[in-house]
Amino acid sequence: MCLLLTTFTLKKHKWYMKIITYNVNGIRSALSKGLTDWLAEELPDVLCLQETKAQPEQIPTEVFEAIGYKCYFYSAKKKGYSGVALLSRKEPDLVAYGMGMPQYDDEGRFLRADFGDLSVVSVYHPSGTSGDERQAFKMVWLEDFQRYVLELQKSRPNLILCGDYNICHEAIDIHDPIRNAKNSGFLPEEREWMSRFLSSGFTDSFRFLHPDSQEYTWWSFRFNARANNKGWRIDYCMVSDCMQQRLLNASILPHVKHSDHCPAVLVIK
Repeated sequence: MCLLLTTFTLKKHKWYMKIITYNVNGIRSALSKGLTDWLAEELPDVLCLQETKAQPEQIPTEVFEAIGYKCYFYSAKKKGYSGVALLSRKEPDLVAYGMGMPQYDDEGRFLRADFGDLSVVSVYHPSGTSGDERQAFKMVWLEDFQRYVLELQKSRPNLILCGDYNICHEAIDIHDPIRNAKNSGFLPEEREWMSRFLSSGFTDSFRFLHPDSQEYTWWSFRFNARANNKGWRIDYCMVSDCMQQRLLNASILPHVKHSDHCPAVLVIK
């Protein structure tokens, strides 16, 4: 039986940790739309950001520090492209940048912070929508990513892998599974990889706690998709299977609109 706690109940205790993942589609753009105001109200313990599209010197970290966050950014070499970040109210024991694989690290796709026995990762999986070459890159990345985190799990067993995976796993995760069956992000080989990844020792926290909920985290800018809720669930907080008993709540915040994505929330013991 899943344990779902209200915000009021959670605030009475200090034994929980709230983690949010959010693809901001350009951190400077999101800041101009009120990102810090939302963050000051939401106050997660850890905020994982993807697609920051900025070099560290272009990011006004002082606005995050003013509301109590330590800031860690891992940018792509290419300006205005990709990039991940991790904001934390508590200073991590360790911050690890990248996976030691230049082809991915040059694109700023993986950032890890350790807090005691827990490791939180902000990860941005490649998109394959721009053509066959990037789709092939994405498929190789998926295998390399899985191998890397399985090896990491041996020394850091309690992993939380938050980010934009650019894959909808099941038909419930996408507004039109029939017409999107040949589109990157819902291809059979991508969905098959996701099934293998989960069976290798990871749990989709939102789906674990909400097996029948049809909610989305991304909407195209085209065709008024967000207003019509024609979306995709491609942003996840994945956890090591051994952490299932620590899952308290998971939610999606479609009303938060600084990006074409919205935040996904995980609360753990």
